[in-house]
Amino acid sequence: MVNSQPVAGAPGGNFDGGVGSASPFPTDQTELNAHPATPVAPEAPTPEQTAPGYSDQSSYRHTLGQSADGIGPALGIDMRGIFLRFAESDVPALNNLDLQVPLGKLTVLLGPNGAGKTTAIRMITGALTPEVGYRRVLGRDPHTQGADIRTRVGVVSAEPALYERLNGWENLRYAAQLYGCDDSDAGIRPAAERFGIEHALDQKVAGYSTGMKTRLTLSRAILNSPELLLLDEPTSGLDPESAKAVLELIAELCRDGITVLMCTHLLSEAEGIADQLVVLDAGRNLVSGTPDELTEWFGPGPLMRITASDPAALVNVLRGTGAAQNLSHPAAATVATRPPVPGVVGEPVLPNSASDPVVVAIEDHSVIPDIVDHLVSSGIRIERVEPVVPTLEELYFSIRSQQRR
Repeated sequence: MVNSQPVAGAPGGNFDGGVGSASPFPTDQTELNAHPATPVAPEAPTPEQTAPGYSDQSSYRHTLGQSADGIGPALGIDMRGIFLRFAESDVPALNNLDLQVPLGKLTVLLGPNGAGKTTAIRMITGALTPEVGYRRVLGRDPHTQGADIRTRVGVVSAEPALYERLNGWENLRYAAQLYGCDDSDAGIRPAAERFGIEHALDQKVAGYSTGMKTRLTLSRAILNSPELLLLDEPTSGLDPESAKAVLELIAELCRDGITVLMCTHLLSEAEGIADQLVVLDAGRNLVSGTPDELTEWFGPGPLMRITASDPAALVNVLRGTGAAQNLSHPAAATVATRPPVPGVVGEPVLPNSASDPVVVAIEDHSVIPDIVDHLVSSGIRIERVEPVVPTLEELYFSIRSQQRR
C-alpha cells in the first residue's frame, strides 16, 4: 500500500512528468512515499507462457521478450510483474502487469475506462513507483534514471495541459527551455509545422479549438526529438476529421523511427495503425500481439463472403449437393452433382435475403482464387467475392468473452 502527495514546488496542472525536477507542462505531479521493491530480473518465459491463449490468473498473455533473451525484438519498454495499489483504494491500479513495447513500433493500449492505461503511462515516466515489479524504459530504470528517461521521451496527456494566457510560441519556447532544446523560432517551427499549427502560434492558446490545442501539445512533445512518444487519449474531444488527421501524423512519426505507445478506449483509433495491440483490464494485460496474431488466436478462422446471382445454387455447390441450374453454362449440362468444393471446410451460412452474400469457412485466404474457379466452372455467376477479416471490435469482445470464462 502506498500513499501519494503533491511534490513541493511543482507548478499547477495535471501532467505527470517533465525534465529533471521541472516540467514543461502544468503539473500536479505526485510521488509515492514508499520504498520501491528491489527490481528482480525476470525469468525467461516457459513454453506454456508463450503459447497462444496462455492463462495466468484469468489473463491471456503473449510475451514478446527481449533481444538479449533471443526470443523477441529489442524493447523500448519492458515492465514485468508490476503491482501498484493507491492508499485510498483496496483495488490494485496495476495488478501483475506485463507490458513489452518493441522499439520503432506503434503499440496501442486498449481497455475500458479504469483499466490502468493512464497509470501505466505514469509508471513508464517514473512519476509512479511500483510496490513490486521490474521496469526498464529505453534500457534505463525509471526509479534511478527518471530524469534521463524524460529527456528522451515525449508525452501527451489526455487533457492538453497548456498555458492558455500565453500564445503558441510562448508555450513551445518555455517547454524547449526546460528540455534544454533550441528555443529559437527556427528551433521550434519544425515541430509546429509537423502538426500544422504554425499559422496559429501568434494567437493566445485560450482562443484555440480543441483540435488546435491537441496539435500544439503534440508539437511540444516532439521538441526534444524523442526516442519514445507516450500518448494518452490523444484524440480526446476531437471531431472525426481532426482525429483522423492526428492519427495519420502519429503513424508518420512511427514510420520515422520513433517508438510510440498510445492509450485509447476507442477501438476504431487502433484499427489499421497499430503494430501491436495490448488489451488491459483491471490493471492487467489480458493479451498482447500483432493484429494478425490476435486474429489467429481469437478470430473465427478464415472466412470468405460470396455474392452470387443465385444464392441457392451457390449453397448447393458449396455443399456438394448439386450443380448450378444454369443450363446455358457449358459445364452445367455435364455435371449432376459435385464433391464439396476443395478448400471449403465449413457449412455455408445462408443469406437472409437473395441480395445478401453467403459466408463460408475456408482453409486459408490463399485458396480463394481456387474456390472461385471451381464455382465458375460449376455454372455459378459470381458478383462479388471478398475475404472476411474480423474487425478489431469483434476481436476485442472475443478476448473479453474468453477472459470471463
